[in-house]
Amino acid sequence: MDHSIFIQILSMLVIAIVAIAMLRRIGLPPILAYLLTGVLSGPSGFHWFTQLQMQSVAELGVVLLMFTLGLEFSVPRLWAMRRTVFGLGSAQMIVTAVLAGATALLLGQNGVSALVIGAAIALSSTAIVLKLLNEQGWLRRRHGELSVSVLLFQDLAVVPLLIVLPLLSNDGAPIGSADIAWGLLKGILAFIGLMSFGKWVLPRIFDEVARSRSNELFVLSTLVVALVTGAFTQWLGLSMALGAFIAGMLLGESQYRRQLEADIRPFRDLLMGLFFISIGMLLDFGLVMQYWWQVILILLAVVITKAAVVYGLLKLVGEPFKVAMSTAISLAQVGEFSFVLLALAVNYQLLENQISTILVMVAVLSMSIAPWLVRNSVTIAKKLQGNHKGSHQELAPANVPHSDSQELVLILGYGRVGQTIARFLKTEAVPYMVLDLDPTRVSEARAAAEPVYFGDACKLGILKQIGIRQANMVVLTFCEPRQSEECLALCRKLAPDAKILVRTRDDSELTELKEAGATQVIPETLEGSLMLVSQVLYQCGVPLARILKRLESERRNHYQYLHGFFSGAETDFTLDLLHAVTLTTSASAVGKMLVDIPWETLGVELRAIRRSGAEFDNPPEDWQLRKNDILLLVGKTHQIEKAEEYLLQG
Repeated sequence: MDHSIFIQILSMLVIAIVAIAMLRRIGLPPILAYLLTGVLSGPSGFHWFTQLQMQSVAELGVVLLMFTLGLEFSVPRLWAMRRTVFGLGSAQMIVTAVLAGATALLLGQNGVSALVIGAAIALSSTAIVLKLLNEQGWLRRRHGELSVSVLLFQDLAVVPLLIVLPLLSNDGAPIGSADIAWGLLKGILAFIGLMSFGKWVLPRIFDEVARSRSNELFVLSTLVVALVTGAFTQWLGLSMALGAFIAGMLLGESQYRRQLEADIRPFRDLLMGLFFISIGMLLDFGLVMQYWWQVILILLAVVITKAAVVYGLLKLVGEPFKVAMSTAISLAQVGEFSFVLLALAVNYQLLENQISTILVMVAVLSMSIAPWLVRNSVTIAKKLQGNHKGSHQELAPANVPHSDSQELVLILGYGRVGQTIARFLKTEAVPYMVLDLDPTRVSEARAAAEPVYFGDACKLGILKQIGIRQANMVVLTFCEPRQSEECLALCRKLAPDAKILVRTRDDSELTELKEAGATQVIPETLEGSLMLVSQVLYQCGVPLARILKRLESERRNHYQYLHGFFSGAETDFTLDLLHAVTLTTSASAVGKMLVDIPWETLGVELRAIRRSGAEFDNPPEDWQLRKNDILLLVGKTHQIEKAEEYLLQG
């Protein structure tokens, strides 16, 4: 690679990092940082790159964005929300697009340009609105639910637009309704073909990939599927993004959805960053300065019109003033897919660069004010309601299933232990969700309608996806110490207030796991011994309350009495052993106090002393040793030998 190009790429990345860090501090989305980077790196700034040089890489970002969008589109979910998604969503999209398109026609644009402008302005920002609604805890409120419904339809409406745009660029030749109908028919046939392929072939491919237990192979397969389906639709004369969307939709129904999304996210975010950088390169600041007042005027018109349309539609269907106004304010900005449509329109020569630059600037400014508008939507609605004589009904939370409560238990690992826990939780009607990495087990469990998902519990993205922040308790049921430590650190970071229980084979890592944030560590072998002890004592007539108190004491003291055992023929000499030393008349330690003996130097622990048939646990430091005392020592073999020699011979 040419040295100067390397320096330019490095400089562009540094600008992006600094811009993201600075804008995040003031609560603005990273999209704006990427656009700023594009402005500085492109023809308006240092002129390191042009938009054409970035275009092919940037297009991959759109492909992966559409793939992850497809993963979110579960057909049952859409059907459950059909009234608000298709009713309110389609009405908002059509009314806003018609108003914006008609205005563009009046201002001298041709029909195709007006269609593109209308569609671009009708879209809102799914990424910004969903993120902010989630942060505010409003997704379950009525205005949050309505906002999500409209955004879902807008994202779905992008698909026919992706089919129509390439057809409209007919190299200057007039395009008839027959051409558009043929294009839509091709899109439907491609959809049916890919659906058939996805229904029978894709799950089998990913079953094989999952069985290999290779993370690299899983990521690679995901990327290949997204790009191959994109290439197929492009070969049909449609857009790559459409194929990727269909592939995502097919896999959205599978058990691998969460893992796929977590794996693809780093690539998507990076390539989407490059896409927004390439959009920034289209910005001509000479034009922006020349038309600054038009930009401000269009911005105000867009925000007010979009809010008015949503508010009017919601009032028509009888929603309370505050709900309607909060939803309207939340959806008043222009979205990231508007950039996709504008970039495609410029590439297909459907829109003049000058018009595109003005609209991109309007979109950028609307997204800059979006975080403030969404966060303050309820406050603004309340203030406006003060002057409004309408309904005073509060924002009602949407109906949510019981499993969204704070009692949710998240089980990581669905082996013998995970399944046993799940059965008991189900019996007690405690809501739970499970994450497991065995594809066969997940398939079997899902067939039985268990809330089990395929995914790697050591991945941040997966844990966020499954809703760890809503969990009251997290149970780690796998035994590998390194896996447990890695997963525990992520769980504690994402859910600082949740109780985290960790199952281990023994207590060799107990202290480390406690320090890493485990609320309780349950060593399986030691707990098995305790359960057997409790049964033995119970059968011997010891009161149950006394047994429970004894077990709790043992757990609190880190299973002290479950360590150190008398050696046998097949003893593991790496473990601590229990050894009895009887003090003879001539023993050096006779007459000494316990405090006088250097236990730490000897490296052994005095567990108990037996004298005249009685056993004394944890004797005091001023205990004086006598002949015939039996000292029970715990330690490694060589340390016990050294300690015995010291006690007997000095």
